[in-house]
Amino acid sequence: MATPRTRWLLSILLVNLPNCFAQGPTAAPSHPECCIPCGEINNCADIHCSWDPRLDPQIPTNYSLHWEPEHTEVGHVISGTSLDWIIPREHFNSGKLRVWVQAKNQLGSAKSLEVVFNTADIIKLPPPKVTSSHQEELEISWNSTCDEQQLSAGPCDVRFQREADQDWLQDGDIIHGSYTINSPQACTIYEIQVRCSCDIGLKSDWSASHRIRSPETAPVGELDVWQDCGISQESSDCVLAWKKLPISAACGVILGYEARLSYNNGTLVLVNVSVAEPKDSLVCGEMQCHFTTSLKGVSTVSISAYNAQGATVPSYLAMPIPGKEKTEQAIHLTMNEENLTVSWGLSTQLSDNLKEYVVQYKQAGGPPGQGFDWVKVKKNQTTGLFKGRYTKYTPYKVSLFTLSHSREVHHLSSVIGYSLEGSPSSVPSFQVFSIAATQVTLFWKSVPLSKQNGVILYYQIVADSRVDGQNVYNVSAPPNTFKLLHLSPGQEYEVRIRAVTAAGAGVNATAKFKTKHLEDFGHVIFRVVSGILSLVVICVATLYCACRGEKKACLPCFYYKVPDARNSQIFRNKNQINDPWASTCIPIYEPHPKISLLEVVEVQRWAFKSSLEKSSNNDRLTRPLVGDECSQMDCKEDQKEEAAAEECPRTDHRYGREEYSKMVDSDEERDREEENREDCWSSSEENQSTSGYEKHFMPTACEVLKV
Repeated sequence: MATPRTRWLLSILLVNLPNCFAQGPTAAPSHPECCIPCGEINNCADIHCSWDPRLDPQIPTNYSLHWEPEHTEVGHVISGTSLDWIIPREHFNSGKLRVWVQAKNQLGSAKSLEVVFNTADIIKLPPPKVTSSHQEELEISWNSTCDEQQLSAGPCDVRFQREADQDWLQDGDIIHGSYTINSPQACTIYEIQVRCSCDIGLKSDWSASHRIRSPETAPVGELDVWQDCGISQESSDCVLAWKKLPISAACGVILGYEARLSYNNGTLVLVNVSVAEPKDSLVCGEMQCHFTTSLKGVSTVSISAYNAQGATVPSYLAMPIPGKEKTEQAIHLTMNEENLTVSWGLSTQLSDNLKEYVVQYKQAGGPPGQGFDWVKVKKNQTTGLFKGRYTKYTPYKVSLFTLSHSREVHHLSSVIGYSLEGSPSSVPSFQVFSIAATQVTLFWKSVPLSKQNGVILYYQIVADSRVDGQNVYNVSAPPNTFKLLHLSPGQEYEVRIRAVTAAGAGVNATAKFKTKHLEDFGHVIFRVVSGILSLVVICVATLYCACRGEKKACLPCFYYKVPDARNSQIFRNKNQINDPWASTCIPIYEPHPKISLLEVVEVQRWAFKSSLEKSSNNDRLTRPLVGDECSQMDCKEDQKEEAAAEECPRTDHRYGREEYSKMVDSDEERDREEENREDCWSSSEENQSTSGYEKHFMPTACEVLKV
C-alpha cells in the first residue's frame, strides 16, 4: 500500500516526466527567401519573404523577421506565428539588406543564417505567356514580360512531360522565344511550361501548363464496348455503349463511329454517326457514348472509331442468348458514397474459352448511359473496383458476366447494393384470404425497388387479438404469402406487416379480419347423408315405375300420345276383323257410315232447370250393343281405358283442357247428347261414360257454348 510520501514523489515524477523526454534545443529555421514580385498587384514595391520552420508544427512557435541595411545596426523586426512576411516599401531603402529569421518556443530560441542581397537583384517578373503552338512540329512560342518593366530579356527555361508521366524533362538558357520537342512519341500529349528572367533580377515562376498533341495518326487499339440493359437483361431494353478512347489511343480528333449490327434474321445494318453533328441515335458524355436505338433482335455487334487518318480495329460483342442465363456465382459488395468494391470466388473449373470477367453496376431507374459503368478484369482475378459518386438510399444493381474469346457473354449473377441504407416504405397492398375458423392466408405485394431504401432482409408480421395476445413472425421476402395457424374461432384479429432492412423497420400496413365459428360437423354429416339417401330413394322409385311389368299406365306419363281414330265407335265394328275376339262377335256391315256432326244449339235460360233435372237422371250415356259378347268386351275395354285415364290423366297444356274432346258416333247418341247438352253446368260431365277418343278429340258442350 502506497504511503503519502510515496504518492507525493509519484506525482512530482509524473509532472516532470515530459521534461525528461523532451527534445533538445530548438532547431533553427531555414534562411529566408525574399523577392520583389512585379505584376498588377504588387507592381515591384514590397519585399516578400518566406522560410521553412524545420520544427514540429505541434509545438507553438513564435517567429520574428529581422532586416537592416548592410554595414549598419539600425534595423527593423516583425513578429508573429506566420511563416511568410511582407516588408513594406517604406520600411527599407534600395541597396543591400541583411535579413534573418529567429524562432522561439518553450524549448528555447534559434536563429537562421543571414542573407545579404541587393534589392535590384530580387525583382521577379510574371511568367511568360505562350502565344502559339504548331502540332505538326510540336513547337511552342512565348512572349517575355521584361519589356513591360523596360528591361532587357534574359534567358528562359523550358520543361515538358508526357501526360501520363510524373517526371519533367528540362532544357535551359533558351533566348529565341520558341522551343521544339525533338522526336516526339506518336499519339502522345505533352505538357510544357516556361519561365524567364530579365537581364537583372530573379527568374519568373513557371507558366501554366500548355498541352500539345503529337502529330495525328490513325487511332490505335479498339473500343471497350458493352451493353446497357438497365436493371433487366432483356435485349429489348439494351442499348450499345462504349468508352471513349484515351488521347494516347485516339492519336488525334475522333470524328465519328461506325457500327455493324447483325440481326437474328440475317439482316446486316450499317450505322455511321458523326461526333461533330450528332444525331438522335448517338449520345456522348465525358467518358462514354451510347446509341439510343434498341438491340432487340440483334445477335452480334462490331464498332470502330475513326479520325482523319484512319480507324480503330473493330470491337466485337455477341448478345446474350435469352433463357441461358443462370445464377452460378455469389458476389459480395463493399460500397460507400465514393467507392464500390465487388468480389467473387474463383471458379474451380475455368473454361479454356474464358477470356475475362466483366463487372458492371447500374443505378435503378436511371436513363441509358447514366449511373452506369463497367470494368473488365482478367480471368484469374476476383475483384473489381469502381470510383464514383453513389447516391445514398438509391439501389444499384451490380452484375457479373463472363466474356469468352469468341466475345460471347454469359450472365453469372446479380445483386442489389446501396451506398447507405435507410428504412423502407410500407407495402403497397396487404390482404387476407381464405378465412377459416383456425387459420387465414395473408398476401402482400413487395415494396417497389425505388422505395425500399435498402436491401429488405425480411417482412415482420404482428398478429393481435384479445384472446391470443400478440404474436410476431419474421417471413422471408419471397414468396409474398404467409398462413396464420392456430387461431381462435370467432375472434377478431388485427394484423400488421412491415419490411425490415439493415437500417431498421419500415412503415406498417394493417388489415383486420374475424375468424369463422367452429361448425358442428356431425350435424353437417347427417344432413349430407340424409340428402344422399333421399336422392337414392327417388331414383329407385322412378326406375321401378318405369320398369315394372304393367307399363300401360306409366307410359302416358313419359310419352305424348297421338290421337288414334280407331278408338272411335265408328271404326270399332270395322276393325273387329283384326281383333282377336272377332271370332265371337257378329260383324255388322255399315255401307255408308255416318260421321258425327257437331251442332251449336243456343240454350235458353228457362231450360237450365229442366236440363239440370235430366242430368241427374241420366248418369251416363249408352251405346248400342252389337251382341252380348261384344257388349261385354266393350265394357271391359271402356273400364280399362277409364282406369288408365284415372291413373295418368293427360291435359292439353295448349288449351287448358283434356287433349281430346267428345265425339258423337251415331244418330241415337247425338239425340242423347242434345238432351244432355243442357247439363254442362253440372259437375257430372267428368263422369260420363264416353270413349277415350271422344273425350280427347272433340270439344265439350260447355266449350262450344262459350264460343
